[in-house]
Amino acid sequence: MATKKQQRRRQKLKRHEYEEDEEVYVDDEGRELDPDEAEELVGAAQPAKAKAETRAQRGGRTIDPPSWRRTLRRGLLFFPLMLLTVILLGSDLTLTQQIAQTALLIAIFVPFSHFMDTMIWRSHQRRLAKQADAKKR
Repeated sequence: MATKKQQRRRQKLKRHEYEEDEEVYVDDEGRELDPDEAEELVGAAQPAKAKAETRAQRGGRTIDPPSWRRTLRRGLLFFPLMLLTVILLGSDLTLTQQIAQTALLIAIFVPFSHFMDTMIWRSHQRRLAKQADAKKR
């Protein structure tokens, strides 16, 4: 037996009786459109589709080479979040101890983050090299 949702869909499809060779255009909100209006909407949507295709062809977003400056900036952004976490979890510590612990976490986080950026950059470069070799063949 069909569920209520399936029954409603079937009823919705049978609601309009069209001739088989007649084309009916429906927008996102379920309203019927004239063929001229539908062509205008399709024409407006095509440039956006072309942009998406070019983005997919070039591989999505670009990956920049790793830099210590960007990594340190990321560390400064994470410092307040880590400090808040240390304050909430280490309530028996003094403020000086909490700041020192956060500084230790940042001292571990920044080099590890730079290492991860380097690994991602290298894998991206290898992938680009493989694609270039495949195109040459």
